[in-house]
Amino acid sequence: MANIVAIGVQWGDEGKGKIVDLLAPEVDVVARFQGGPNAGHTLVIGDKKTVLHLVPSGILHDNTLCLIGNGTVVAPETIVEEMNTLIRAGIPVAQRLKISDRCQLILPYHRALDVAREIAKGKAKIGTTGRGIGPAYEDKTARRGIRLIDLTSNDLDAKISENLEWTNFLLTKYFKTDAVSRADVDEVLDLARERLLPLMADVSLILQERHKAGDSMLFEGAQGTMLDVDFGTYPFVTSSNTVSGAAMAGLGIGPAMIDEVLGICKAYTTRVGAGPFPTELYNAEGMNDAAGKHLAEKGQEFGATTGRPRRTGWFDAVVVRHAVRVAGVTGLAVTKLDVLDGLSEVKLCVAYERNGEYLQSIPADAGVLNECTPVYETLPGWAENTFGLTDMAQLPKNAKTLLDRIEEVCGCPVTMLSTGPDREHICRL
Repeated sequence: MANIVAIGVQWGDEGKGKIVDLLAPEVDVVARFQGGPNAGHTLVIGDKKTVLHLVPSGILHDNTLCLIGNGTVVAPETIVEEMNTLIRAGIPVAQRLKISDRCQLILPYHRALDVAREIAKGKAKIGTTGRGIGPAYEDKTARRGIRLIDLTSNDLDAKISENLEWTNFLLTKYFKTDAVSRADVDEVLDLARERLLPLMADVSLILQERHKAGDSMLFEGAQGTMLDVDFGTYPFVTSSNTVSGAAMAGLGIGPAMIDEVLGICKAYTTRVGAGPFPTELYNAEGMNDAAGKHLAEKGQEFGATTGRPRRTGWFDAVVVRHAVRVAGVTGLAVTKLDVLDGLSEVKLCVAYERNGEYLQSIPADAGVLNECTPVYETLPGWAENTFGLTDMAQLPKNAKTLLDRIEEVCGCPVTMLSTGPDREHICRL
């Protein structure tokens, strides 16, 4: 199997966990390259659901080595909780998982600062998960971050003291909230020493050696292209690059190790949190279009990490076309096609209109994007049931027409189709 980068090409929540879990038995290595515990990958096998936030989605497979790259920010409590859940389920995590020595750690003061900022912004808040991802990446860029390898350093105590002094100054003096205690930080550091240091490794070196040995690899991204800190709807984005290029910097690999880029998208569009969403039909704040409500309810659109209801809308080809370009996507995996079953018509956004001008690409200014209205093509829906179908030949004619049109307007072939939550509910082209 070729070496593949798997990324989301919308605003996250596209079903990446299922696709990675499906492909994992066919590769030797699954490596996570960015993001943090703000990502939630839901795996459904039979009647059992597993939600992973940091551990790569390939962990359920016997012969798959799972790696967490340096581009990922790791919350020790979160990953240890995941590890314990997997161990109780009989998964030998210690034998399958390695964590980069260069990974940045999310500590209690990162979460406190994240929450305080969101509260202070009020209605202008970004809509973060409050899990400290942004502040952890800020510390990394400011060169004051705490990496996993730093737990073995004699300088750690001084670094923590300096960071805590600075953060507590902001928390108490500017945000007028409680300080974070050193005891709370030390408790997390002790946990990381006990459970994470034994898994520490040079992930870049492992990948190079495995590549030379001829092993196949799957590089797993989190969130989606429209949440990329550079190419997403800035500032309503995550704190890392989510495009395929981030796999190189986030794992320490070269471009020659990447053969394909699989872009994963829903047959409609969802978004969690604040920010522009041109095709939005339904949300928890008052928009209640019938089709949007159908998508939200039938698609069970609630965040795997936060539980927040997702905003829903029609498929936005401008968004996916943008992702295909900036991430070099070579094939699309379309998920949740079955959610469209029963709709009399299906709409496809092919462009935007603003002040009489038609836009074919995503404007860099989120304010401009917020003023755009979608230009729709309306296609006939289908009454037939596509749930669980595994053969493209069994799809209703109108469903095939929709997929053909998605290929045309996005400029990328559909190579995989998901028709339900289980691993078996898949069509491969």
